[in-house]
Amino acid sequence: MSDLLGNMSEWATRVMDALGYAGLAFLVALENVFPPIPSEVILPLAGFNSSRGSMNILLAIVFATVGSLIGAVILYYIGYVFGEERVRYIINRWGKWLGFKESDVDMADRWFDRHGGVAVMLCRVIPIVRSLISIPAGLRKMPLSTFMLFTTIGSLVWNSILVTAGYLLGDNWDHVEQYVGYLQYLVILVVLVIGVWWVWARMIKPRMQG
Repeated sequence: MSDLLGNMSEWATRVMDALGYAGLAFLVALENVFPPIPSEVILPLAGFNSSRGSMNILLAIVFATVGSLIGAVILYYIGYVFGEERVRYIINRWGKWLGFKESDVDMADRWFDRHGGVAVMLCRVIPIVRSLISIPAGLRKMPLSTFMLFTTIGSLVWNSILVTAGYLLGDNWDHVEQYVGYLQYLVILVVLVIGVWWVWARMIKPRMQG
């Protein structure tokens, strides 16, 4: 695993060195579509690059979030255009090359059917489901603007924490991967707080005042 992560970080470094922020957005978008590429490597590496001055940390977070949104929208439209039967056929046929299993699709379906937009936010911090939650959103024809809003919120929080962790750790940025499990709980809490505030401010409070 350490060799794999080392090779991945070398490749990611070359892409970011060559393409800068666009390379970061490309890597994150690719990670969303192909989960075997770990955001736990790409995002802290972007933070490390910011700590040594080759990137700006705020721009790194912005472009990482743009990449997250691009990858999520691609999967959204796969669900939207192909439908349930064809999507499951694709997963069963080629899912092993993408890091997906049909059981992962089932999990994402259950999360979305149970929690809707909140699931889109929360699942942005859960491996595999982070990508797949976009598919049932497309299958259920969730409004694209709503999907993009919830995806941006969840992705922005996740990306901010991992990029900042890499920035603070500096040369030890690769240690972030060891603590991702703990970071997920922190991000879930933050996303929940933001989600509750948004529902209160946009939906409940206006009705009470009306």
